Amino acid sequence: MGTSNNGFSDAGLRRLREVLERHVESKKIPGLVALVSRGGRTHVEAIGTMRHDGGAPMRRDTVFRMASTSKPVTMAAAMVLLDDCRLRLDDPVDRWLPELADRQVLRRPDGPLDDTVPAQRPITVRDLLTSTFGLGTDFESMASPIRAATFERLDYSVASGPAPEPDEWMRRLGELPLQYQPGVRWQYDLSNEVVGVLVSRVTGQSLETFLRERVLDPLGMKDTAFHVPADKIDRLPPLYGPDPQTGEFVVWDEAAGGRASTPPVFQGAGGGLVSTVDDYDAYFRMLLNHGMHGTERILSRAAVELMTTNRLSPGQLAAREAMFDNIAHLSSGQGSQGGWGFGMAVRTSRGDYAPLGQFGWFGGTGTTAYADRTNQLTGVLLTQVGLSTPDSPRVMNDFWTTLYQAVD
Repeated sequence: MGTSNNGFSDAGLRRLREVLERHVESKKIPGLVALVSRGGRTHVEAIGTMRHDGGAPMRRDTVFRMASTSKPVTMAAAMVLLDDCRLRLDDPVDRWLPELADRQVLRRPDGPLDDTVPAQRPITVRDLLTSTFGLGTDFESMASPIRAATFERLDYSVASGPAPEPDEWMRRLGELPLQYQPGVRWQYDLSNEVVGVLVSRVTGQSLETFLRERVLDPLGMKDTAFHVPADKIDRLPPLYGPDPQTGEFVVWDEAAGGRASTPPVFQGAGGGLVSTVDDYDAYFRMLLNHGMHGTERILSRAAVELMTTNRLSPGQLAAREAMFDNIAHLSSGQGSQGGWGFGMAVRTSRGDYAPLGQFGWFGGTGTTAYADRTNQLTGVLLTQVGLSTPDSPRVMNDFWTTLYQAVD
């Protein structure tokens, strides 16, 4: 087998391309951009086209909607505030988020919204950063009254339309009881949006402004933002959600005139970023380098360790594992290997080719980005196909499988 001196085998990288090409040739994935880096070398593959019916080819600088793969990056804004001692992990959030003060909690997680007891303690910064503040997506109670009320008042997506401005969004959140006592149970997604509002209120700036000043600009992440400006819109493909029955491509969001083409009123920390493979590589490289980018420190070593190691108790881990085990057959196992740090998954068990300690996350628009210290490796795969069918999760799975085979 031919090898190179940069940590990847040449044959392994050829196989990586062949496997990705096969997915595009299947007509299930119109196009993709993949980046892997290790040992000082970065390797990029741009395959296929921007639209399912052809058109412009995918390029290295194609911009993608990151969806939940936004979480690891936006969380850095909160970590900066911890480093600056403007936030403390175990401080109540009432000072900045009065809507979350004096919470009522459901007597039963699946019970009626008016059957509540007082919260046993305030919600803390730690509860928000670990997704354990008491509300969020919980697959064991999808039919519960609180899930329906949360979805109706707080959800915003391609299907349901844009969110209101942050203060109105927080007002709606404050009208709901918590499903669980603060700190008891891990629940997905909602806490990240609250963290974005928290950062904005603590700093007196928009989330994007603060994130740009302290993280994005220092890292050179010039294409990462909460919308795509007009002079870059030709680099954004449509977002597709294939019909689950027929596989026919359905446009969830167009580029020009679509949701990503204008600045949002609500800058969603949980899923609102657009970005490129090189921008995400820069961010995850910084995490691998213990918070350093060249000679500039972005985050403290301790902050990076907090983010990228498991922060959940065994009881909290059980809820996280149950959620993703329930959808492993649909997601090709994405997200189902263990723990959770701040804004990202952390491998605490080995269920596939990736080693323990690998950290990162994936998104419902067909995006995935992880790094691991064992191999000093980063990988980013971006597609324009949402998770309405298993097709993009299967590409993600095969990307990571072949990438780890290419490690020399």
